[in-house]
Amino acid sequence: MRLPIFPSEKRTYADRVTGVTMHQLTNHMAHSYHLYFTNPGWWDGDRRLLFGSDRGNSSNLYSIELASGALTRLTDNPPGTAGSYQGASINPVRDEAYFWRDRRLIAIDLHSGQQRTLFDCPDGWDASGTNCTADGRFVCGVLRQQLDVGPVDLGAGYIGFHEIFAAHPLCRVICVPTEGASQQAETLHEEQNWIGHVNTSPRQAQLLTFCHEGPWHLVEQRMWVLDRHSGRVWKLRPQQPGEAVGHEYWMTDGATIGYHGKRHEEAFYGFIRYDNTKGIERPFPHDSNHFHSNTPELIVADGPQRGLTPYVLLCRFDGAKFEGPRVLCVHRGSRHIQHLHIHPRFTPDGRQVLFTADPRGYGQLFLAEVPPFEDLPTLEQVSA
Repeated sequence: MRLPIFPSEKRTYADRVTGVTMHQLTNHMAHSYHLYFTNPGWWDGDRRLLFGSDRGNSSNLYSIELASGALTRLTDNPPGTAGSYQGASINPVRDEAYFWRDRRLIAIDLHSGQQRTLFDCPDGWDASGTNCTADGRFVCGVLRQQLDVGPVDLGAGYIGFHEIFAAHPLCRVICVPTEGASQQAETLHEEQNWIGHVNTSPRQAQLLTFCHEGPWHLVEQRMWVLDRHSGRVWKLRPQQPGEAVGHEYWMTDGATIGYHGKRHEEAFYGFIRYDNTKGIERPFPHDSNHFHSNTPELIVADGPQRGLTPYVLLCRFDGAKFEGPRVLCVHRGSRHIQHLHIHPRFTPDGRQVLFTADPRGYGQLFLAEVPPFEDLPTLEQVSA
């Protein structure tokens, strides 16, 4: 099967506030968005990037060749097909990706587009999230028992979010082999709490994190670690009363996990090893929705939703305190639906920041070049 290729939509320009070199990767009158910020979307030796798009009145998975900007459609869903590829993930040892479609866990060859079913979600359950283990042998996700809690539309304003949390559905963390045709899922962990955001360590194939999902201020302990080999589960950075913590992500060493939160309305950012050692936590005066970093030294954030700070921000950690934030660029994103969350994250080499924004009404993908930290203006300077 020959995959359809479309012309480049890429344009390069200087950010109007900071002068940083910007690359707009997509430009179509439909929403396009990169994978969730905990799921790296680069493949083919980091020369290509996966993204989802609703162009042609259909949700499909696409790939962009970063140098040329050429676009390839990897799936071919009929018009009127709605869905999300934000939870897709890539195998770190071969060019294959995974996603849920029609309650089936699908593997797709990123060169040919050939698909195969790895697992069928059983009746009475819903499935979410994919993340591949560091050895490429298993893809992990979550099964949640179906409950009648009224209207649910988590992608558009978190409708039903509180109701699912309050129902304490039975949930399972599962892993499925990426090779063979057994279509068997191993249950790694099961409990009567809403589980989400299964994230595998990029270096240690036995380790993953998951979260207790729900309104942050109501969740007693958000972040958890699971060792697949031993079956042991433990709290990551145990929470104290009055704290709201989350958006945990692995750094590239496969051992350090970043996160952010609030303590009695005081914002903070922190990072800690999976075994709860070497933890650092510092006040973060300018709260943000999401944070990402490859290492603890340089952190990207998207600004708070309240107030709609329209900037992508960088902070530097000097070993004792955070410097900044400095303004990398304007995003001017609405964050109106899940696909339009900014979700900034560094490229694997740390030289650029990828994000999604809809400054002209449709979600598009952007890459911002990262200059020396001192060359960027402070938030106070651009807000004056």
